[in-house]
Amino acid sequence: MSEQNFDIVILGAGSGGYAAALRASQLGFTVGLIEKGKLGGTCLHVGCIPTKALLHSAEVADVTRESAKYGVNADFHGVDIAAVNAYREEVVSSKFKGLTGLIAKRGITVIVGEGRLTSPTTVQVGDQVITGKNIVLASGSYSRSLPGLEIGGRVITSEHAIELDFIPKTVAVLGGGVIGSEFASVWKSFGTDVTIIEALPHLVPNEDESISKQFERAFRKRGINFILGTRFQSVTQNDQGVVVTLEDGRTIEAELLLVAVGRGPSTAGLGYEEVGVTMDRGFVITNERLATGVPGVYAVGDIVPGLQLAHRGFQHGIFVAEEIAGLNPPVIDDLNVPKVTYSHPEVASVGLSEAGAREKYGADQVTSYDYNLAGNGKSHILGTAGSIKVVRVNDGPVVGVHMIGDRVGELIGEAQLIVNWEAYPEDITPLLHAHPTQDEALGEAFLALAGKPLHA
Repeated sequence: MSEQNFDIVILGAGSGGYAAALRASQLGFTVGLIEKGKLGGTCLHVGCIPTKALLHSAEVADVTRESAKYGVNADFHGVDIAAVNAYREEVVSSKFKGLTGLIAKRGITVIVGEGRLTSPTTVQVGDQVITGKNIVLASGSYSRSLPGLEIGGRVITSEHAIELDFIPKTVAVLGGGVIGSEFASVWKSFGTDVTIIEALPHLVPNEDESISKQFERAFRKRGINFILGTRFQSVTQNDQGVVVTLEDGRTIEAELLLVAVGRGPSTAGLGYEEVGVTMDRGFVITNERLATGVPGVYAVGDIVPGLQLAHRGFQHGIFVAEEIAGLNPPVIDDLNVPKVTYSHPEVASVGLSEAGAREKYGADQVTSYDYNLAGNGKSHILGTAGSIKVVRVNDGPVVGVHMIGDRVGELIGEAQLIVNWEAYPEDITPLLHAHPTQDEALGEAFLALAGKPLHA
């Protein structure tokens, strides 16, 4: 049995794991990075990157259909799914090659295989014992299902949906959150008849209610069907398709059922609990500094309760490397992590919703302002509708920014800085927003909250 020794051993090479590895190597640590699949994990291979490639293909399809609106004569002849998949695979392959080269250049040792935590300082990989002065658990997540709902055949998850070699005529989507909404958006653009089933009262239910309602109107206008506030009961399937039955007795027939009800932590059988790590329903419980109850053992990303977002895991990885180095990095609360749904239209937000702010600070202590993108020149040029909603404490800082409209995800960087730095609208209004950009809509909203609206 062979043994390797490192300053830091990282179990999992997804967004959180590889970020921890890169930052740790930068800080002078020796790093062993264990991965049973490919570097980059879910996000790079079956999540963020490939789905956004599909969404871009979907956007091109929509723009081609509407090209005459912009004075361009183009004919839409349909979607070549084989070519779409080739484009998607090229994007992933390019990013994977770049990441692999970067990991190698930084002198990080990659151990290929399935790791299992065997002590606070050791991970077993096959017949190898990998020893680290510190261990970082970064084993990621998997597509969850519901009790009694078996994945297989025509009942698929997002991982299967990405790799479909055909465009279904009809799809039922179980779950109207980020993943379900993004795939519904892609398929509708490709010509599929889509019905979303969401047990909660709204699509994208974790967003500000006003944004969710606008999102529903936009999907309704696109012809995307959805059923809200009704639970799934059962599904049957045959060679032709599926029949989904809801608790109220309604049925939906489709070629496929996409199960998009969230992601679960990939921790089963990895030895965490046996070594003394505190667990709750498969999640690793940490303190705010991502330390587990076991000295020298940390956890990052989707296995830590909270938002399951690649960039959160990435930030976790950097944080833990700096924490081990004694740099005392600042804690970023999940509330102030930006969220984006990359559908048509996009949704982006950071901070408290209006309802959340009123609950925290008092109903009479909060002011919000909605700036309609109809007044924004660049949005008109792009042909998108939507709004920018800013929430502030009276005579105090901005505590939430909520946006809907095509490409608003590109605005979330400024919004994140404003919320995290607890800026007042009056701090921002002297600063310029280039014209014509959608970014001006943020500026207009801040002007309004500062008491000097121009285009409002």
